[in-house]
Amino acid sequence: MADSKSINPIDDITNCFFHNLSAQVQPGDHLVVALSGGMDSVVLLHLLATLSKSMQLDVSAVHVEHGISAHSSQWSTFCQTLCDSLAIPLSTHRLKICKQPQKSLEALAREARYQIFRQIQADYVVLAQHQDDQVETLMLQLLRGAGIKGLSAMPTVRLFAPGKTIRLLRPLLNIPRSKIQKYAKFQKLSWVTDESNLDTSYDRNFLRHQILPLLEQRYPAYRKTLFRSTRHLGEAAHLLDELAKIDAQNTMIVDKLSLRGLRELDHARAGNLLRHLLAQRMTQLPSAVKLEEILCQLYNIQADNRFHFVVDTLEIRCHRGLIEFLPADALPKSILPVVWQGEQRLAIGSSKGVLEFTRQNNVGIHLAKLDQQIITIRSRSGGERFQPDCKRPRRSLKKILQEASLPPWKRNILPLLFCGDQLVWVAEIGIDCHFQTPKESTGLVVTWHSEQTDQSSAH
Repeated sequence: MADSKSINPIDDITNCFFHNLSAQVQPGDHLVVALSGGMDSVVLLHLLATLSKSMQLDVSAVHVEHGISAHSSQWSTFCQTLCDSLAIPLSTHRLKICKQPQKSLEALAREARYQIFRQIQADYVVLAQHQDDQVETLMLQLLRGAGIKGLSAMPTVRLFAPGKTIRLLRPLLNIPRSKIQKYAKFQKLSWVTDESNLDTSYDRNFLRHQILPLLEQRYPAYRKTLFRSTRHLGEAAHLLDELAKIDAQNTMIVDKLSLRGLRELDHARAGNLLRHLLAQRMTQLPSAVKLEEILCQLYNIQADNRFHFVVDTLEIRCHRGLIEFLPADALPKSILPVVWQGEQRLAIGSSKGVLEFTRQNNVGIHLAKLDQQIITIRSRSGGERFQPDCKRPRRSLKKILQEASLPPWKRNILPLLFCGDQLVWVAEIGIDCHFQTPKESTGLVVTWHSEQTDQSSAH
């Protein structure tokens, strides 16, 4: 058996990288390397270029030129030359990041990169973060007072964003910077150096250049030790997610959270469930203070109160004891009058939905009553009266919508179909009694497909 010290360090990192990669990807997958031009991403690209043929992977690269450094254009040229030499396609995106009040350039640049990554069509975006980066992230999170999820630092692989199929992959995450540097020198690779990496006014650089070298003098193995801690914390975070899934099964009604069910959980479990539900719908969780504020308000509202809480890109609303999570831009404006001219599909842009019209026998709106009339679609303006049930009197549409348990924020955006001045059809409610198709007649079936609810109603 060979002495472990005699193992070629290049083979060591290659074998470790191959193991990490093969645990996640499949032959035929498309991997896009986030290439900055720095040593770490150059090594990542070189390793993938070396293994891609044998692993049957489709590899390309993306470079984001932030425009912050005076050398940005030189780095873009370097990345293009490198990719050309390896026969790897590269897409370059040029931005101009400007400083904003109370936001660091580092954070703005990262968000700009991720906006680009979100547009990529691939199976994985591959990042070059390594073990030292993970340890630095843990230290920064500790100093920010992060919880278990934050202290578990960066996962090896995760979905890029809620609702997306593309994943972020970090196959170097358990490999220390020292091994990456040995590989780069052995392979005689070239790379660029970002002068901002030496600026200790940035928290990460301060840790890297002043605190961690001092820590290493007393604790030489601190990288492995702290990296192991992130793994333990990651397992704990996973268990909390599993607990939240169990609690969600007991408290969720379709896609809405029962206010009563939330309140029956103890405070810690309720907070864990809320955090889990928000993480499924947001790319970045709100602070612990904001989460506590949301939970406190949910504990104290009345079940019939029109609760409305906006957090970042999400709206949280409560109606009749059910909590609903909606994208902040999901609630459209009222529908301006649109004339239907016989189309099979009619997009209602302001309401983010589509109406479908089909002809069927014995169901739907009586077509004969629509002849020679102007048919319009709009939302309610107030005062409309409706009679969907011939056995009940004509009543206020407002009252009918309330009885249908429709939340207030949805009532004013439902499409209504008018024949002249007469209200004929209301989405999610039905057809007026006097326009319903009699037997042995052809009817018009109207179906509403709403992007906001992802549900349809046909009558």
